[in-house]
Amino acid sequence: MPAASPAAPIAAHPPGALATLQCEVAACALCPRLREYGDRVARERRRAFANETYWGRPVPAFGDPQARLLIVGLAPAAHGAHRTGRMFTGDRSGDFLYAALYRAGFASAPVSRHRDDGLRLHSAYLTAAARCAPPGNKPLPEEFARCRPYLARELELLPRLQVILSLGKLAHDQVLLVLQQKLGFPRRSAYPFAHGAEYRIGGFRLLASYHPSQQNTFTGRLTAAMLDEVLARAAGRGRWAL
Repeated sequence: MPAASPAAPIAAHPPGALATLQCEVAACALCPRLREYGDRVARERRRAFANETYWGRPVPAFGDPQARLLIVGLAPAAHGAHRTGRMFTGDRSGDFLYAALYRAGFASAPVSRHRDDGLRLHSAYLTAAARCAPPGNKPLPEEFARCRPYLARELELLPRLQVILSLGKLAHDQVLLVLQQKLGFPRRSAYPFAHGAEYRIGGFRLLASYHPSQQNTFTGRLTAAMLDEVLARAAGRGRWAL
């Protein structure tokens, strides 16, 4: 498999640095288009959630600060994580993902309803390439670029991180951009996206899966068994152990 130069040593960071970063994420206002859209969605709401108060801000990452696995999605869903304030919580994509994380031993429960439901992740951290809900679920290139430093800092602040799982090609491309900046390898094209793809990049393993969107799960492009197999490898029950 393609390999890049070894990862640079991760410097020590003060306790609470990861939580401080997520507070910065929640207060971010770098993308006016996304903030205007998010404010409108939170104000108008969907009929099914008309009596709820939407989170309505950039969504922080969520999980175990000692995680060995980082899972990178695309962006919060307008009436999912943008509503609940927790990544992949409150929509069917999240239902599919959290059930798989529970089966793999990464989550304390198979269902995620809201950010205060007590669900915990074990040795896993859940984030996204863009932290605001985008119109049409399509962040612009410049919006991805403004969010990349958050992802880069998460890689630095997870001291035990070994495996990165990208959900979908757009997330995969953003992960590669961050790793390229960190490690300096010359060609991202050496690490193409494909479901089940697995690469060694520096000191990390990079895995890829189709995104658990309804478009993929309802059509059978991504099945529970397919995601289970990728998560089993992430957990060390495949070719490489954590």
